[in-house]
Amino acid sequence: MSESIIEESITPESIIKFWYSDRIKSKWFNSTEELDKEIKENYEYVWKNAIRGEYNDWQNSADGCLALAIIFDQFPLNMFRDEVESFSTEGMAIKVTKNAIEKGLDDEINKDQLAFLYMPLMHSENMDDQNLSVSLFEKAGLTENWKFAKHHRGIVERFGRFPHRNEILQRQSSQDEIEYLNSDLAFTG
Repeated sequence: MSESIIEESITPESIIKFWYSDRIKSKWFNSTEELDKEIKENYEYVWKNAIRGEYNDWQNSADGCLALAIIFDQFPLNMFRDEVESFSTEGMAIKVTKNAIEKGLDDEINKDQLAFLYMPLMHSENMDDQNLSVSLFEKAGLTENWKFAKHHRGIVERFGRFPHRNEILQRQSSQDEIEYLNSDLAFTG
């Protein structure tokens, strides 16, 4: 199948259908090398197109915002695992999420799909984003995600960032961060 044929079939609905398929759901938080490779092979060009703004009009719909949040926030974590690029479009994902919230589009997303719209805020190293994340997950009644959001916020509150990213982003770790990373309590992403 040529890329042009594949490109024509890329819609917000196709991204959502892929991401929420039973096969992918089971690997959301415990991916495999095979899945990472599959996402990179099939969706890296979509990610690059999104960076170039080719799907900016998707931000006018709830499904479009959800799909862009997945493309900017989740796909790079798979495609570029343990590489600096895995965080390169996090800021774009946060803008999409905030746009959706401002427009009330998050109210149109099914509760079982809403977590991935809000997740870019949980991944942010900005305390305002972290506080908003906790608030949104609580308001939506997404209890498990809310627990993780509070945990993420606690890390950023303590360190001002996620220490497990330091090595990937070539940031110097403080002694406190090193001790944390070597502890049983360490969050490693």
